[in-house]
Amino acid sequence: MIYLIGDVQGCCDAFERLLAAIRFSPSRDRLVVLGDLVNRGPGSLATLQRLRGLGDAATCLLGNHDLHLLAVACGGRKAHRSDTLAEVLASPERGAWLEWLRQRRMAVMESGWLCVHAGVVPQWNRDDTLARAAEVEAMLRSDALDEFLHQMYADEPLRWSPALEGNERLRFIINVLTRIRFVDASGALDLKTKEGAGGAPSGFYPWFEAPGRRTAGVPIAFGHWSTLGLVNRPELLALDTGCVWGGSLTAVRVDGGRREVFQVACEQAQAPG
Repeated sequence: MIYLIGDVQGCCDAFERLLAAIRFSPSRDRLVVLGDLVNRGPGSLATLQRLRGLGDAATCLLGNHDLHLLAVACGGRKAHRSDTLAEVLASPERGAWLEWLRQRRMAVMESGWLCVHAGVVPQWNRDDTLARAAEVEAMLRSDALDEFLHQMYADEPLRWSPALEGNERLRFIINVLTRIRFVDASGALDLKTKEGAGGAPSGFYPWFEAPGRRTAGVPIAFGHWSTLGLVNRPELLALDTGCVWGGSLTAVRVDGGRREVFQVACEQAQAPG
């Protein structure tokens, strides 16, 4: 059986209870965890240990918090006061954890679902999305990563162009795959608004409602957008249900044409910050 799981964010206790709720067996079942594996919850290191221990039974995508960990580790980003990454960074296995993260994916296809952390810009189709994700994955595994992580954080460029090159191209792809929520009709990103779908700025749409979206008709599963909550549509699954903010952790079974939703409450809530 194949399950897609929303943002864990270091809530390892909730993750363990969710695995129990679905009666997960690594010899029989597989997981796709949709990014933001760590940070803000109390058990970032324990979460990495558990996920790595699942081996090939778990495919883990990278989200913005996971990239933040890599950036903090190399000095490309200052730690935030709400971060819960100190245990990972102080671990004797620090280098091994960072290397493990570098080998994770940015997008995958699973059981007919395009799985990403945040979303897809309307100009990309399924194959475009996977190809752009592969570009970032290649950078993550390259000797140029530390230099790039010092240049990764910016909100520009806001629009996709095939002519984008270098750091600007990689930055745009990362902003789409790990940060996107709203876009306008031209596909320009709004990377500041964090409200739910009803809070779209004037002239903007949730990325999955953008006119002319080239992934229309492709089943897409994503996390990242906790204020959106659970969205369970025939071709859309939004699975960040705000566990770290006192909500729940969600898994959806998607194999064999089945759709089963499982949720466990998160017992430790963080104050937003």
